[in-house]
Formats: sequence, C-alpha cells, structure tokens
Amino acid sequence: MNNLNEEELKERITEALRNVYDPEIPINVVDLGLVYDISIDNNKNVKVKLGVTAPGCPVTGFLVETASATIKSNVPEINDVEVEIAFDPPWTPYKMTKEGRELFKTLYGYDIVEQYEQMYGING
Repeated sequence: MNNLNEEELKERITEALRNVYDPEIPINVVDLGLVYDISIDNNKNVKVKLGVTAPGCPVTGFLVETASATIKSNVPEINDVEVEIAFDPPWTPYKMTKEGRELFKTLYGYDIVEQYEQMYGING
C-alpha cells in the first residue's frame, strides 16, 4: 500500500476526520465517537462507517460529503472513499473520547455522560 501499511493509512484517515465537525455540535466526528469503522481493501479503496448522534439527523448528507472530501484531500495514497451512515449500534455519549467529553463540558457547561446517566437512570 504505497509505503504505508493499513494501520498507518487508518491513522491518517482518522487524523483527517478530526477536521470534520458535526455542524450541530462543534466537536469533530472522531472525538464525538461517530467513526464506527474504517476498512481498506487491497486496491486502497476505503470504506468508512459513521454514526449520527440522533436518528433522523438532518445533517447526514453533509457529514458524508464532508468526510469523503476531507479524506480524499488529506490521504492522496488511497483510490476511492465510500462513507456510509450506520445506525447500529445507536450512538451514545459513551462513544465520545475523553477529549470530546471535556470539550462538550466546556462548550455546554455540563458533562454529557452524567446527564445521559441521570436521564436514563443509569448508575455510573
């Protein structure tokens, strides 16, 4: 794979996706925990599965297009990119990175995981 192995390409793709933001929550898709899977075939075609924070999310088309364009422009070693939205498993705030959770707390003034646990009666 052009001097880069699959893991190195996945790291580069993940770093590129740190530049893709959910327009409703100004946190990148990696730290939001929306990157469900990245696969690369032998022909350097990439398939990315992205989750959404809510079913019926009105920005899914935007996320797909932005993620695809961002990957293509930042990882020129790949041939093709397919980004699809995955609804299973449903997203929860537990998928967020520590950095994403802290940024959310800074932006909105509360811990989203604590709020989620309170709302659903989960003892964390």
